Amino acid sequence: MFPEVPRPFNTQYKCFSVSMMPGNDRQDVERGGKIIMPPSALDTLTRLHIVYPMLFKLTNKKTDRMTHSGVLEFVADEGKVYLPYWMMHNLLLQEGDLLNIECVSLPVATYACFQPQSEDFLDITNPKAVLENGLRSFACLTAGDMIAIKYNSKIYEMCVLKTEPGSAVTIIECDMNVEFAPPVGYKEPEKPQPKEEDKVHPADLMPEPTGFIAFKGSGNRLDGKKRKDSSQKEFQTAKPTYVRGIPDYEYNIGTLSFLRNIMQINDKEEKTEEEVFQAFTGEGFSLRKPRK
Repeated sequence: MFPEVPRPFNTQYKCFSVSMMPGNDRQDVERGGKIIMPPSALDTLTRLHIVYPMLFKLTNKKTDRMTHSGVLEFVADEGKVYLPYWMMHNLLLQEGDLLNIECVSLPVATYACFQPQSEDFLDITNPKAVLENGLRSFACLTAGDMIAIKYNSKIYEMCVLKTEPGSAVTIIECDMNVEFAPPVGYKEPEKPQPKEEDKVHPADLMPEPTGFIAFKGSGNRLDGKKRKDSSQKEFQTAKPTYVRGIPDYEYNIGTLSFLRNIMQINDKEEKTEEEVFQAFTGEGFSLRKPRK
C-alpha cells in the first residue's frame, strides 16, 4: 500500500590508486576528479533511482577527512574502488584502506578561488584557460582540496580556497567565476626608493632666466600722454624658456603651450640706446625731380 522509500547509497570499499589498476595505464583518471567503481555499485544505484549526475562523498573515517567526486566507470573489481593519487593524498589513505562512499546532491558552482602551490604557475600565458581545460575531468570541487592540473607535461598543484554557494559544489554545466590567490611564497617586488642625494628639487631644474626677455618692458603712447595703467606694477617676469628634458612643474591640465625658441643675444653684440631703432628718424625723399 505504501511506496517503497529508496534507501541512500552508503557503503564501504577498499581503495587503491589508479596505478594499482590492472590493464593499461589510466592517465585520464589520474588527471581528473572521478573514481572507478565496481559494476555492483551501478546495479544498486539503478535500483535506488539515483538522480544524475552521480556525485559521491568520500570519507576516511579514521582521520575524519572527506572530499567529493564523480564516477568515471564501473569496471573495478568487486569490493574495490580506484582513486587518483592526489585524492588519496588528501584523504590520507594508504593502499587497501577502507573508504566510505555516500551518494549526495551538490549545488551548482558560481564562484571558486584557487591558490597555486608554486610560483611557476605565473609563467603560464593564460592560466584561466589552462584551469578550465583541466577542470573538464572534474565533476565537483571541495574547499580545502589540493587538486592537480597537468599542462605541458608538468603537474601544477592548486589549493581550492573557497567555493560558492557552498563548501562543496558541482561544476558540471555551470557558469563559474574564477579567481587566483598569490602563489605560495610569492612576494610583490619592492620599488626602489630614490636616495636623498639623487632627489632634484624643481627650483634647481628651472633657474631664473638671465639676459634678454621678450615683452618685459613697458609701453608708451604715441601722443605722449601717460598710460592709464602707468601706476600699476610692471609686468611679471616672463616664464622661463622651455628646456628639453626638464618637466614643466607649472603645467595646468587642459591647456596647450606653444613653445618657441628665443635666440639669446651675446653681451658683446648688445646695442646701446643710441643704436636702437627709433621711429621717424630716417631721411626723407622728394617725389619731384629738382631742376637743373
